[in-house]
Amino acid sequence: MKKTYIIAISLLLVSCNDIELIPATSSTIIEKIKSYKGEKAVLLNIWALWCVPCVEEFPMLVEFQKNNTNLEVVFVSADFQDEFENVKSFLVKQGLKSNSYIKNEKDDIFINGINQQWNGSLPFIIIFSKNKGIVVDSWEGKELKSRFELAIDIALSS
Repeated sequence: MKKTYIIAISLLLVSCNDIELIPATSSTIIEKIKSYKGEKAVLLNIWALWCVPCVEEFPMLVEFQKNNTNLEVVFVSADFQDEFENVKSFLVKQGLKSNSYIKNEKDDIFINGINQQWNGSLPFIIIFSKNKGIVVDSWEGKELKSRFELAIDIALSS
């Protein structure tokens, strides 16, 4: 009987960490972001495993997601599909509880579909307002926590 309980608890723990990594195009991501208009502000984070600044700021973004129910952080990996399992493993290690995306489109089409002013550098952040769903801030490269907090505050109040 004890063995059954141990197996059941082990399966439950594994399933709690089983997030879904969804292959997505730029239009899929934009539609997902639009679905939050009027409900939540959205922080779109496009990152990759090979991008040191992306990996460095990832835990901070996970904390933003955990600590604010009015903010949705949409994580999109720009890694190639052959990195699928490594990306998923990284997300689980980061304690991510929500589903995440992995780019499934040619780079130039994906970049232009997300934001035509984006030159493709990573990390890339876009923050959308809660009520209007418009871009309140965007940037390429690593930024201080204070920049994120200011942009999120603006997004939550607009």
